[in-house]
Amino acid sequence: MGGALTRYRAIAWIVGVVLILLVVVGMPLKYVFDNPVVVETIGPAHGFLYMVYLVAAFDLARRADWPLKRMLAVMLAGTVPFVSFYAERRVTGWVNRPAERTPEPVAG
Repeated sequence: MGGALTRYRAIAWIVGVVLILLVVVGMPLKYVFDNPVVVETIGPAHGFLYMVYLVAAFDLARRADWPLKRMLAVMLAGTVPFVSFYAERRVTGWVNRPAERTPEPVAG
């Protein structure tokens, strides 16, 4: 499951940064300065990267056997600026939490 977590963490950061660029830089340029070039460039890129994010989140959720609500919440995290960073930290905690792991039997 380590590979799925690494893929999810990488794409969560990428989607988060691209979304922040789109909202913080692109939208003001488009609506205040009438220059849509950043939105026209970064918008489709974010759309594509968000699809990759959905696949990575689904793969991780399937491997970690998450309930449907958790999986949907993590998938939606890529649509709100800064939330993908928070979700990435929470997901890492859920996957790495030792209390959820089954203890190995002790050979005696």
